[in-house]
Amino acid sequence: MLAFRSELVTATITPRNNGPYLVEGDFIIKGPSGREYRHPGGAVALCRCGGSQNKPFCDATHTKIGFAAAEAAVAAEEGTTKT
Repeated sequence: MLAFRSELVTATITPRNNGPYLVEGDFIIKGPSGREYRHPGGAVALCRCGGSQNKPFCDATHTKIGFAAAEAAVAAEEGTTKT
């Protein structure tokens, strides 16, 4: 179910190659406790490898553990390249 707020919140989310999700724009991150982290402009990197010690934010652990995004991992397994 989608819930919409009365205020306009806009963001662009870009998966970085074998790295984090880069979230740019005006947005709100809501934590498990319900606490809201507001980001009025700017950017944050969100972990997608699962190894960050500062979740949900990226701490560059993906570079140390050799994280490969699903698309890259499948292409490597199949011996193809993703274009």
